[in-house]
Amino acid sequence: MAIAKKQIKRAVDRNKIKRSARESFRLRQLTIGSFDIVVLARREAAAASKKNLSRSLNDHWLKLAQRCG
Repeated sequence: MAIAKKQIKRAVDRNKIKRSARESFRLRQLTIGSFDIVVLARREAAAASKKNLSRSLNDHWLKLAQRCG
């Protein structure tokens, strides 16, 4: 997983997003299936709270599972 410095300047914010994505995926990996996933972060993600990040990721995992399931 890589998040561009151009999108999110501070390393603290990039790491927060990475940790949230990893934890969210770990909790949902059985429902998602087996394939490669690329997570792209936008600038707004740096200012989002941890709760909003996890909610957004959960919504994305659900959409992904429905499309590919």
